[in-house]
Amino acid sequence: MLKTNDPSLHSWIQISPECHFPIQNLPFGIFQAPDRDARVGVAIGEYVLDVYVLTQHRLFDMLDIVDPTVFHRPYLNDFMALGRDIWRQVRGRISELLRNDNPEIRDNRSLMAECLLKQKEVQMLMPVRVPNYTDFYSSIEHATNVGTMFRDPANALLPNWKHLPVGYHGRASSIIPSGVPVRRPKGQAKPADADAPTFGPTKQLDFELEMAFITGQPTQLGTSLTTKEAEEYIFGLVLFNDWSARDIQAWEYVPLGPFLAKNFASSVSPWVVTLDALEPFRVPGPVQDPKVLPYLEFEGNKNLDINLEVTLQSPTLPQEQVICRSNYKHLYWNMNQQLAHHTVNGCNIEVGDMYASGTISGPTPDSYGSMLELTWRGTKPLQLPDGSERKFLHDGDVVTMRGYAERNGVRIGFGEVRAEILPAL
Repeated sequence: MLKTNDPSLHSWIQISPECHFPIQNLPFGIFQAPDRDARVGVAIGEYVLDVYVLTQHRLFDMLDIVDPTVFHRPYLNDFMALGRDIWRQVRGRISELLRNDNPEIRDNRSLMAECLLKQKEVQMLMPVRVPNYTDFYSSIEHATNVGTMFRDPANALLPNWKHLPVGYHGRASSIIPSGVPVRRPKGQAKPADADAPTFGPTKQLDFELEMAFITGQPTQLGTSLTTKEAEEYIFGLVLFNDWSARDIQAWEYVPLGPFLAKNFASSVSPWVVTLDALEPFRVPGPVQDPKVLPYLEFEGNKNLDINLEVTLQSPTLPQEQVICRSNYKHLYWNMNQQLAHHTVNGCNIEVGDMYASGTISGPTPDSYGSMLELTWRGTKPLQLPDGSERKFLHDGDVVTMRGYAERNGVRIGFGEVRAEILPAL
């Protein structure tokens, strides 16, 4: 066990058991405040720890960091590029500084006031600059549901699905942080009973409950990674909402796949939870049958037990309503396999690249990770407490996703990714 993950650790900062950010977590993000520009922060309890301030007080002098200004940048990319040894050194030193028996910050009131800010008083920004974005399709429950709805229920999975992690390259420039509203997109759609397509705002706006991992190291064009090497390159994970326009998607996706139905927006949570912090929550994944090809074989537990939920709120529904509960552990294809497959042809990866999981649906109807599945393509509308119903999302709806792992009394959380839907222009 990494020392930073010890469940017996406690901080001198008071943290409730339900909080997503105990001393065992220490996720990284980018924040700005009225008195300081964008820079690296770490979440601890209800606070943001200004990492750059720590370097200015020489609290990182014992670490192998040549240029401490990597923590005074508007993205995490430069810090991530330093590699896994540095990631661990920094997280380890921060854990040490926040430990209840360490007086370095605890007994220095002026330093404490300078380096700790209330999360509610800062603005969280995009954590990374995303050069490239890939969306996988790794939940067998989701793929089966979609195949059943749109194709032959007896052959819901396409022949390749159990042999490789299916994915496509999406639009990196439209990935936005939590809190930024999403404008209802417009495009072409063709109802089944229509002779020709029409143009206008989507009538079937949907969310997709996903998570995404971020690579913190690059590779050279022409090289590939094994499933064993993958974790040296993965910095951490975020919650990911892959907004989708189902009617636009149904008309456009043949033969090349999603385009305008997906590229208008994807929302991510602002805190990147490190792969190290999630180490205690590894679990076996689903049995993969048939046997995968050798380059996709792996050893050990590579799935993660992360509880996920989606809530819906609207102007007529002041209290958010939970509409889905799922778990990241359900994924058929794990991160190691996804990255190994992504690079097996020599495709190079870059610092900050984001790889979404695909919709994370579970085995029961209440664990389906999209409105498409929850309402079974609109045939079984969700009934809400205010008397309204939803087949797909309405303008004014607010969708919030949350996630956390919990074991031995320690909760490692991601916070939330939240967005309101605005009307089309």
